[in-house]
Amino acid sequence: MGMMSEFKNFAVKGNVVDMAVGIIIGAAFGKIVSSFVADVIMPPIGIMLGGVDFTDLAIVLKEAAGEAAAVTINYGVFVQTLIDFIIVAFAIFMAVKAINAMKKAEEEAPSAPPAPSKEEILLTEIRDLLKQTK
Repeated sequence: MGMMSEFKNFAVKGNVVDMAVGIIIGAAFGKIVSSFVADVIMPPIGIMLGGVDFTDLAIVLKEAAGEAAAVTINYGVFVQTLIDFIIVAFAIFMAVKAINAMKKAEEEAPSAPPAPSKEEILLTEIRDLLKQTK
């Protein structure tokens, strides 16, 4: 089997395609969440904290000198990324919880009992005939 046909068999398997779709949707979802956090959630939090913009929060380790930029620890960007992660993790948790609830409801739904076999039907008829003759 040639390498190209082997790769083709690998690439078109359902799991690989599903994984690729999941990664693409996940990347798009990550951008949406980042925008939601940066543009919707962080401004009110910044106002509540006295007009603080989280992206500007930093600890200066060495001041700028001449053309050399200042050396800083940008912990505000980290805080914003942390909030992004918490929101994404919560959204995924809620989605998994909903999927598990649907699976559980589907499993708990009582299925119709199976139809009696031919032997059971014949035994039932024999039993009924015996009851009638007594």
